[in-house]
Amino acid sequence: MLLLPLSVLLLLTQPWRSLGAEMTIHSQKTLANGCTLVVCSPPENGLPGRDGKDGREGPRGEKGDPGSPGPAGRAGRPGPAGPAGPKGDSGSAGEPGPKGDAGPPGTPGKPGPAGREGPSGRQGSTGPPGTPGPKGEPGPKGGVGAPGMQGSPGLKGERGAPGEIGAPGRAGAAGPAGAIGPQGPSGARGPPGLKGDRGSPGEKGAKGESGLAEVNALRQRVTILEGHLRRFQNAFSQYKKVVLFPDGQAVGEKIFKMAGVVKSYSDAQQLCTEAKGQLASPRSAAENEAVTQLARAHKENAYLSMNDISTEGRFTYPTGEILVYSNWASGEPNNSNDGQPEHCVEIYPEGKWNDIPCSEQRLVICEF
Repeated sequence: MLLLPLSVLLLLTQPWRSLGAEMTIHSQKTLANGCTLVVCSPPENGLPGRDGKDGREGPRGEKGDPGSPGPAGRAGRPGPAGPAGPKGDSGSAGEPGPKGDAGPPGTPGKPGPAGREGPSGRQGSTGPPGTPGPKGEPGPKGGVGAPGMQGSPGLKGERGAPGEIGAPGRAGAAGPAGAIGPQGPSGARGPPGLKGDRGSPGEKGAKGESGLAEVNALRQRVTILEGHLRRFQNAFSQYKKVVLFPDGQAVGEKIFKMAGVVKSYSDAQQLCTEAKGQLASPRSAAENEAVTQLARAHKENAYLSMNDISTEGRFTYPTGEILVYSNWASGEPNNSNDGQPEHCVEIYPEGKWNDIPCSEQRLVICEF
């Protein structure tokens, strides 16, 4: 009966220990030695106890071994999904990826409709004279010419004095005719005289020399001169080909030649003048195309000879002549270059013109 009150007393005096562990430890020690805390028989002359309330507190027992862990609890169900958070900021742009391989060529498109016919170009300059043709065969002999006009009659001679009547004799031989004298100047036509006696016929004159020899000589000289002309023309054609190779263009009687250097306008002009030419001065679409081909071959802009140094906005050739042809780019000339005047002209590799300051360095193309 005393075990229960003692167990309750120990539990009340040590509230920090768990109820189950404390009761287990206390019960084991009490059962092992039940007489250590409870007096089995009252001592002699002792006073009866009062339901154990006046007994002394027993010594604290040793700490018991920890109990075995309880079984693991089951995992709880996952809670509901929370609300979606706010959208984050866009990340920085990544580096561009490598260039992809070129795709296969597409099928050729259908030919477009024919464009409108462009305006007719200006008439080109006259080309050089052609090589003379071979000598023609001689023409047929001409017919007999019409008879000449009848000459005026001569003066009537004086009538001789009558001779004496002599004895009839034999007829004498006729004397030789006299030489024909030089013809005198024609006098004024007089009245027709009496018909004179018929004179004796004179001797026939010698036949004059033929002029065929002189004609043949002239023909021979013309043949020789024609041979010289053909040789000169062939030599000129050969030299012209040499001049055009490799950086030359010919249009009509003009030759455009690349100098192969870049200079300012004044230096470029002097270079062409020293070569007995001048800076390129295209006066037609054909000449402009020839200069364009030279500029395109070097992929550089080239100087033209025209300028408006004398009068702003009035572009002329170096001789002062007004332009007879132009091919300005859109919006040009505009004389706009950060305050520097644009008095000179350049030609693009596409053939269009632009005004620039004369101090710029440009390709030199001369014309001859």
